[in-house]
Amino acid sequence: MTSESLAETATENIVESEAVSQPDKSELARAIDLLNKLKTVVCRQVLGRDDVIELAIIALMADGHVLLEDFPGSGKTTLAKALGEAIVSNDSEDSNPDILPFRRIQFTPDLLPSDVTGVPVFDSASNAFHFRHGPLFAHVVLADEINRTSPKVQAAMLEAMGEKQVTVDNVTYPLDELFFVIATQNPLDLVGTYPLPTPQLDRFLFKISMEHIDRQSELDVLDTYKQRRDRSLELGTVSRDEILQARAIIDREVTISPLIKETLVDISRSLREDDRVLQGNSTRSMVLMLPALQVAAALGGRDFVSAEDIELLLPRVLGHRIELAPGVTDMERVLADNMRDAMERLARSTLG
Repeated sequence: MTSESLAETATENIVESEAVSQPDKSELARAIDLLNKLKTVVCRQVLGRDDVIELAIIALMADGHVLLEDFPGSGKTTLAKALGEAIVSNDSEDSNPDILPFRRIQFTPDLLPSDVTGVPVFDSASNAFHFRHGPLFAHVVLADEINRTSPKVQAAMLEAMGEKQVTVDNVTYPLDELFFVIATQNPLDLVGTYPLPTPQLDRFLFKISMEHIDRQSELDVLDTYKQRRDRSLELGTVSRDEILQARAIIDREVTISPLIKETLVDISRSLREDDRVLQGNSTRSMVLMLPALQVAAALGGRDFVSAEDIELLLPRVLGHRIELAPGVTDMERVLADNMRDAMERLARSTLG
């Protein structure tokens, strides 16, 4: 039985194995509509990248972060900016005026932690220090060429991504609940770079390798660049509160079968025991993957997580967390071999 047929079988039968009450379809439908609206808005600005846009939205809704490996001029800034501009802050009393929809940080070797977190500034009028917020205080942050900065700055990024806070002069400042990092690094240009430490790599939900878009999409980019530039402000938007509300609805209404969790654990344990794997994935990676699976299921119009969602996301979640043994280079083959038995058991269990 092929992996495709296994996924289809598990998808068809996993609903029957769930002994849960049906969710409020109207709430989940509204959350799915918001996901599709956000995807449509970004796709109008970024052509030929529908798969990357979908993964970015999944990470945003799952409260994760994305690491893009790409070449200059491949559309990473346009993607991050389009996503950031599609989100507007609320005019509520608890909204922070220092938090913007989108900010970009160009990482360089001479960058300091205070350049990204912010710094206390002395105000002679009040005779006191006031904190000036850095570019991390935004809903969507583009960390461009993140591997070009020093370990000190990377440590500041690690705290922000892991704890949603920054610490300056022993004072902790909270970031917004909607805090999403899209980081980039050039896979070929390694001169003058600082490789990301394993703990920071583990903070990224997905690592996505972007390839050049197809010929027709490239022609569309050339034909429509003026229209997309001129109408960028006319595109629809969604509010911060709408995104957070949709996130809560998906977390509550999209069910995850115990069989799905068993499959994730079995795949992870199989990878750790594989002689071709020097270091397996962490338990945290599976915890971070659960809400991403729920969002992927919602984008697929389902109120349950299926084997199809595992096959879509697992390579993106585990690819950068697994260190292969010397001489082993085929990550896809290693993942496929270790997924096979667990996916077969999932299909048989749902059939039973």
